[in-house]
Amino acid sequence: MAKEKRTSDKRMKDIGMERHERRRQPSPDWASGLRRLYDSVVEEPLPDAFSKLLDDLDRADD
Repeated sequence: MAKEKRTSDKRMKDIGMERHERRRQPSPDWASGLRRLYDSVVEEPLPDAFSKLLDDLDRADD
């Protein structure tokens, strides 16, 4: 049983290292543009119609 645990621990460590290595790879050229686009969309204000819809739905729950 202890040997199985050590084998499992080693496999998990190897998986963690693989993920770490993948994260360290440089981003492709288009990634920074995609990140800027995503950030600009997230920072946009909520449209009034959508805000009103959410308010109406909240009131309907009461």
